[in-house]
Amino acid sequence: MQIANGVDMLELKVEAFGHRAVLNLTLVWDEETAVLIDAGMPGELKQIRAAMEEAGVPFAKLKAVIVTHQDLDHIGSLPEILQESVGGIEVYAHELDKSYIEGDLPLIKTNPSRMSQEVLASLPEGDRALYENPPKAKVDKILEDGQLLPYCGGIRVIFTPGHTPGHISLYLERSKTLVAADAMINVGGVLRGPVEQTTLDMDKALRSVEKFLDFDIESVICYHGGFCAENVKEQLRNIAGQAAK
Repeated sequence: MQIANGVDMLELKVEAFGHRAVLNLTLVWDEETAVLIDAGMPGELKQIRAAMEEAGVPFAKLKAVIVTHQDLDHIGSLPEILQESVGGIEVYAHELDKSYIEGDLPLIKTNPSRMSQEVLASLPEGDRALYENPPKAKVDKILEDGQLLPYCGGIRVIFTPGHTPGHISLYLERSKTLVAADAMINVGGVLRGPVEQTTLDMDKALRSVEKFLDFDIESVICYHGGFCAENVKEQLRNIAGQAAK
């Protein structure tokens, strides 16, 4: 789905944690370069390549992958992407999630050592294998709050901790699009705050949403729920207001 000139939302249909789901990756591109934001579930390289080609962007143009945070469904196919690229892609992430993405620390939410044997045994075999051996990849560049990446008209980093310690969102300056990652979700065009069941620090996550009010945002891409362009500023103010209660 094309959001603006040089911005496409790649809708991946996946099996995630025992359920069918749609994950909404963001592809930002220009004449020379393409940047992918997040990498879906493991095993989705073929679907990602097909979605890029449908958007008119060859895989060979991909020069960077930004991982918004450490969750398994965001690291996902990154190792396969890097292997396919033969060293031509740089990986970006925040310092606080770097060690998890690289595999030096177990992913916080899917760490088998934190689960009872009963819970582990109840998981589908495929999920259990992913929890025990999650995807990992080297992070080449560390991102900081407020940093501007000089790709495709400018990608501004917004540090939005809470969902995970190192969660980031991204503001695409040219199209005035917010890539929220999991800082928010979209339910039928209605923006909602972070999902409490999967958010490590809900108070901090709600305070993070307040940061969006500093930007001139015309549309939002949520990893779960996709694109929203209806009364975005008003909706953001309503969600941010929950942090003050």
